[in-house]
Amino acid sequence: MEKTYLEKIEEASKFLKEKINEIPETAIILGTGLGDLINYIEDSKAIDYKEIPYFPVSTVEGHSGRLIFGVLGGKKVMAMQGRFHYYEGYDMKEVTFPVRVMQKLGIKRLFVSNAAGGMNKEFKVGDVMVITDHINLFPENPLRGKNFEELGPRFPAMTEAYSHKMINLADAIAADKGMRLMHGVYVGTPGPTFETPAEYEYFRIIGGDAVGMSTVPEVIVANHAGMEVFGVSVITDLGGKDIKEVPTHEEVQKAALKAQPNMTSLITAMLASL
Repeated sequence: MEKTYLEKIEEASKFLKEKINEIPETAIILGTGLGDLINYIEDSKAIDYKEIPYFPVSTVEGHSGRLIFGVLGGKKVMAMQGRFHYYEGYDMKEVTFPVRVMQKLGIKRLFVSNAAGGMNKEFKVGDVMVITDHINLFPENPLRGKNFEELGPRFPAMTEAYSHKMINLADAIAADKGMRLMHGVYVGTPGPTFETPAEYEYFRIIGGDAVGMSTVPEVIVANHAGMEVFGVSVITDLGGKDIKEVPTHEEVQKAALKAQPNMTSLITAMLASL
């Protein structure tokens, strides 16, 4: 008989509890080109996704597919090296399954990162943007279907989907380090196509500053689970009617790698301050 959703979450979290002595309070989801943060995690222990019961397996280049447990900025962390995307063919319950497992493990705080295309005219390629809010343009919400009260309320508020306290902390650290840190609204789309010039203009008109194909589903579930969320995007390309460059996955990865030292420095300092 097929296991229920709650049983699958239970089984995956039980498996991880048996492997790890002390479960951290903070988790990090690493996006495209940001996997190098892993190299700064001390005393690390890696577990392949394929070992974890019911965990999906990442199919995208630049997404490794391992959970890393260790210490970053003096704090115990759990990092996802490789995430799951709606465009890979997973449904929203699969995309967000790791966040449910984090919830079951007792994770209180979630850092999410991604590569995004910028339509804010102030942005430059390689900028780091703190996500202040999002616009959900995915065709499916990860909370659609039966609501399990033990996981969260039927109608969760999304008024402060990204923690104001964490945003203020990031700003203070960036000012101290002399780091250029942008703010903006992230538009989440299903992908896998990059946006047309007209779509970039549309996203800008409706209030978006950057656009990507991830993050929003995980953030919705993390909020449903009562976690504090901090999100950050690396601006890997720019779009709009006046931009002639054609983005490629390779260029996106290159730009993300360029921004990596700033991202690593910011997230490590934030963890040290918590």
